[in-house]
Amino acid sequence: MWVAVDAMSGDYGPAQIVDGAVDAVNQYGYKVVLVGKEEELSEELLKHDYDTSKIRIVHASEVIGMNDSPSTAVRTITDSSIVQSVQLVANRECVGVFSPGNTGATMAASLLYLGRIQGVLRPPIAAPIPREKGNPLLLLDAGANVDCKPEYLAQFAVMGEIYAREIFSIQKPKIGILSNGEEDKKGSALSLKTFEILKKLGLNFVGNVEGRDLYGSGREVDVVVCDGFIGNIVLKATEGLAKSIFNVLKQNIQGSSLAQTGALLLKPSLAMMKKRLDYAEYGGALLLGVNGICIIGHGGSNSLAVKNAIRVVIECAKNEVNTRIAENLIKYKI
Repeated sequence: MWVAVDAMSGDYGPAQIVDGAVDAVNQYGYKVVLVGKEEELSEELLKHDYDTSKIRIVHASEVIGMNDSPSTAVRTITDSSIVQSVQLVANRECVGVFSPGNTGATMAASLLYLGRIQGVLRPPIAAPIPREKGNPLLLLDAGANVDCKPEYLAQFAVMGEIYAREIFSIQKPKIGILSNGEEDKKGSALSLKTFEILKKLGLNFVGNVEGRDLYGSGREVDVVVCDGFIGNIVLKATEGLAKSIFNVLKQNIQGSSLAQTGALLLKPSLAMMKKRLDYAEYGGALLLGVNGICIIGHGGSNSLAVKNAIRVVIECAKNEVNTRIAENLIKYKI
């Protein structure tokens, strides 16, 4: 199985992406196609030792920028690293793709060249959110669909349940709807109608959940569905809060010699805490429902995030996540 990696996008250029790809090859034995400017990628690869039979380069002369219009760019900048990466999956040369570039362009290219799994109304972005303990919670949609219908959210629940079961190994994932209260009658018109659908499906549906439940301090839940407008705000707020907590902690430690002494004693615990909250541990967010595996990475993806994104692509392929989605949409008749 080969994984296509958009090696020219993201905030750090190809260096971190090549580092992560080499780590994936050396640690897991995976096979990676680096897509981008051949000369630059070849220079980066010269800095590493790796099995040369497991990394190859596909040249792409262009790059879609973060500010480019997604729908226009994927049709006009066709020799871009994003488009060429997705086309490798469409041509079945690779089982999946990872890109830390323009999220909208990655989605647009995936929909244009891969299409949707039969029966999928709208592909959602499934974003893992770290919790106090155990596996991360899966939030979807995290930004792909701003305006949703109840049927979309019901499908998100089915797709999220499959992801949590196959990738996080949760035997019977608990499904919830993000709302402004746990009571059955709380929520928007969208969430109330979705509630009625989900309680009849036969999933392990626990009902409404609140924002505090997302991080493991309240009601137990594994998969939470909402529209992409709310989901993206939740995702960005979570990232910002985690960063702010560590910045405040760092400032307070630096401002006191006593705190610095205490920090030395707590260093192993603080390192474990940082590891649990680091998005790089999960690689990125999966665009579920497209006819191929697509991981959308953070613009600031480092080598660890790249390595883990490649790992998730392979896990999704081995566990036939897309096949399970198609089967379950038929089963639940959504």
